[in-house]
Amino acid sequence: MTYALWTVQGLLALLFLWAGGIKLVLPLEKLTGPIPLPGVFMRFIGVAEVLGALGLILPGLLRIRPGLTPLAAAALVIIMIGATVITLAGGQVAMAVIPLVVGLLAAFVAYGRWRLAPHRESSRPSALEPAG
Repeated sequence: MTYALWTVQGLLALLFLWAGGIKLVLPLEKLTGPIPLPGVFMRFIGVAEVLGALGLILPGLLRIRPGLTPLAAAALVIIMIGATVITLAGGQVAMAVIPLVVGLLAAFVAYGRWRLAPHRESSRPSALEPAG
């Protein structure tokens, strides 16, 4: 199960880094979808996607606050619910399958890292923890 979770986490991280990066670097005029959204909101979603992608990988890789991974995955599920709803509202029913599937994969990671195969805490003491 751990290998499946890491594989899905890696693929989702790449996807969200790409999607969030696009939302951050493209001019706002190029960021059009089925329903026009405010530019500031699109930038916010871009930042949230990039941070979510980092949250899928870094806590488990560095073994620092591994409980943040299911939280990041759950936040990405919320973003994908919004993307699915907006795509459906724009009349693109077939295209709504993509954010729906991505959201389901993020839900798999959230549940998997929360219940099935949670990351273990670091065995080395933190520099932030008081000694003794």
